[in-house]
Amino acid sequence: MSSSNSRPVGERMFRYLVAGYAVSSYGTFLNMVALNLFVYETTGRALAMGLFMALRLGAGFLAGLIAGGLLARCTAKSVMLWTNIAQGAVMVPLILAPDDWRTPALFAVSVVVGACGTLFMVALRSSVPEMVGEERRSWANSLSVTGRSLAMVAGFASAGVVVSLVGYTAAFIVDLCTFAVCALTVALLPVAGGGRGRAVAEEPEGERPRRRKPVAFAALAAVPGLGLMVGLRGVDALGSSSHNAALPVHSAALDDAHPALFVSAFWCLWAVGNIVAQQVIQRYGRRTGRSVGAAGFGYGTCVMSAAFILAFAGFPAAATAVIALVAGAADGLTEVSYTSHLQTLPAGPRAHAFGLSATVENLGFGAGMIAVAAALEHFSPLAVVGWSHGAALAMAVVFLVRTAGTRRARTAAPAP
Repeated sequence: MSSSNSRPVGERMFRYLVAGYAVSSYGTFLNMVALNLFVYETTGRALAMGLFMALRLGAGFLAGLIAGGLLARCTAKSVMLWTNIAQGAVMVPLILAPDDWRTPALFAVSVVVGACGTLFMVALRSSVPEMVGEERRSWANSLSVTGRSLAMVAGFASAGVVVSLVGYTAAFIVDLCTFAVCALTVALLPVAGGGRGRAVAEEPEGERPRRRKPVAFAALAAVPGLGLMVGLRGVDALGSSSHNAALPVHSAALDDAHPALFVSAFWCLWAVGNIVAQQVIQRYGRRTGRSVGAAGFGYGTCVMSAAFILAFAGFPAAATAVIALVAGAADGLTEVSYTSHLQTLPAGPRAHAFGLSATVENLGFGAGMIAVAAALEHFSPLAVVGWSHGAALAMAVVFLVRTAGTRRARTAAPAP
């Protein structure tokens, strides 16, 4: 079958995969609220919620370190399948365990969900070029970001209703079912979504001891500016931790009687902006046949960081609504451009690079949550978010200067 005939089949099946991924993401965001509330209700201590989140981020950090090696030995399809099965399976003890065993079950859930969530994302993102083709990776990334954004809004919006009306156990059952749905869509994929790592398979026998070298770092060093790009992603994750922690504080200060109102409205508008940006990116790709370049990641980070800072500046509600839309659109642009650029790496080192990226992002977000929580005790949300996103903004400017310099050097270089 020719590639022109097989590509639509891949795109159709990828839509099914994204639908399953969106369903499981809904369950993840639903449980992000339900589990935190349940941890606090079960233990009666706010420290336990922090430990729960720390275990989740720590497991994701470690999973990013091993993701490249795992995908060098297993197909991306099998990794995506078993990570969903594992996340669904770990919910069973939480649902069925007696009260005395629920606290250990909670922390088992945090480890498994944190690690498997990272492994699934690395497997999905690194296998997109094989599933839909190199020329369609921007469309595929945009589609998956759209699904995740819709799931985030639905999960956060319905968490309070689900927990209050039907209870925690029902919320956990819903989450188990969402992982089962995603596992089913992965199982139905007609392609493996990326083979075993070619770099490992083709390595000469005499050089096997050298496989322990950091493949991800070698891949980043081989592409000009890619290491700086991953570093900027980590600083951006630190900035994300600041607005995630500061939004509830800022919302409570705006309306103490309804502390969740501003947070809910802001994230809904953010998601609308994100989805609109994905539609623009998809139309741009269809019209021009081009994907969003690395420069889009730098410009998007600048706009996004500036928008998040302005969101805490106390502007009128209408202006803040526009700012939230802009922040969501810029966030969507950075996500697609960053993922698409890493997917230009060869299949062997690509998974290692995505694994390293996931580790850097988890490190930035986790360290940021600790630092931001401490800073909010002494400084205003605007100051904390300004410092965090200001660092991302400054580094994005450095990245854009570096990208422009590389582009000029390529233009000036004589043709071979």
